Amino acid sequence: MHYHDAQIAAIYELANPLAQDAHFYRSLAGQQSCSVLDLGCGTGTLCCALAERGHRVTGVDPAAAMLAIARSKPHAERVEWVESSAQTYRSQQRFDLIVMTGHAFQVLLTDADASAALETMHLHLKQQGRAAFETRNPCMDWVGEWRAKSRMLPGGEIIETLNITSEDGEFISFQTSYRLSDGIVTTNSTLRFPSREHVEALITRSGLLVRDVFGDWNAGPFEGERSREMIFIAEIAK
Repeated sequence: MHYHDAQIAAIYELANPLAQDAHFYRSLAGQQSCSVLDLGCGTGTLCCALAERGHRVTGVDPAAAMLAIARSKPHAERVEWVESSAQTYRSQQRFDLIVMTGHAFQVLLTDADASAALETMHLHLKQQGRAAFETRNPCMDWVGEWRAKSRMLPGGEIIETLNITSEDGEFISFQTSYRLSDGIVTTNSTLRFPSREHVEALITRSGLLVRDVFGDWNAGPFEGERSREMIFIAEIAK
């Protein structure tokens, strides 16, 4: 996705309102004030929701256009916004909770990038802290589900259409078209769909320990042939 483009960032904001995944991550933060690092925070919807609840939040994203929208939201003044990739972010701060949401882990297309992001989590996690992120279960037929998929975005003025352009092992590439009142905007994306075993191996290699793997946003158990999500909860290996 071309999230450095202001128009694409604005469409992303429209297409991704606060949803069930955000409620799950808010529940991980709990009711008591804690420090939260959101890697790949996008337009800051979750960050601002956490800040509203009194948490101390740092939102990190590589796209200035996304952060510009984030900074315009209610409660944004309570959040520290940092323009950086998850792989390269560094701070002296240590956090109670580190999250990577919106399937952002799947845009890390190599083991090197995924490991670098996990290393960032390890370096910035408090000793008793938790890291959490999700990736789609590769056992699901995502190509079949996404082929020529269309939907009307909230507001009723933009039609989003997905077209698969290639499928190669762990990787699915697709083109997303947005039909606006004054024309069509098109982006191209590739996502990686690693197995549970491979993600767990990367987590372990980074010095973290897998604590839980959930299969849905109600914290149900992961079932390999049925669960759409693989939601990993990790902590520092003792």
